[in-house]
Amino acid sequence: MRQQEQGFAGASVPRTGVTFDAGLRKHMLSIYNYMTSGILLTGIVALLTAQSGLVYSFAGGPLMWLVALSPLAIVFAMSFGANRFSKGTLQMMFWGFATLMGLSMSTIFLVFTGGSIAATFFATAAAFAGLSLYGYTTQKDLSGWGSFLIMGVVGLIIASLLNLWLQSPALMWAVSFIGVLIFAGLTAYDTQRLKREYAYYRGTEFAGKAIILGALSLYLDFINMFQFLLQFMGQRE
Repeated sequence: MRQQEQGFAGASVPRTGVTFDAGLRKHMLSIYNYMTSGILLTGIVALLTAQSGLVYSFAGGPLMWLVALSPLAIVFAMSFGANRFSKGTLQMMFWGFATLMGLSMSTIFLVFTGGSIAATFFATAAAFAGLSLYGYTTQKDLSGWGSFLIMGVVGLIIASLLNLWLQSPALMWAVSFIGVLIFAGLTAYDTQRLKREYAYYRGTEFAGKAIILGALSLYLDFINMFQFLLQFMGQRE
């Protein structure tokens, strides 16, 4: 039996269940491939930067702030300008973002041992896989988590900025613990959101862009969960 689904502007898009399922799997696999490639690029850049000694250039001074804030600027540009940018432009911005994140994150090799960084990475990967699988397969509606989790992220940012002044170890541990929980929740929430949004993007010009933006969302969930988890699992140099 053919079904109708609502597309953009209320347009009816005919589909069959089998075709939709196959398309959804391909769509989500493309998102995961982009996300994984971005994380690997970040890791390679971070490792090479640390081994080459360039990391010391990003450990302080104006260059540190430039490298730290540039990825944030790209995220905002991609998120709010997606309709204006072409798919190719968004791809270049995504790879540029992943590269800049690698430069920024290279400084963790000055603080933590390589072994503990690797252990934390694999622990994050395992947790991410389980949480994303839950978000993809669960029948529970996770949409109610969205506002709460976004408010949590805002709270984390405020607390982190505040602790730059206070330098409180207790606040640092609290922020790290809550950060792990929030981005664990966002991993499941974003996976379900991306799965549901496919019905609206399917067959439109925006479908290709949605893959890149979806990869960016999951990349941010992964990398933030990794950084907060590193505060617990990382062994300092």
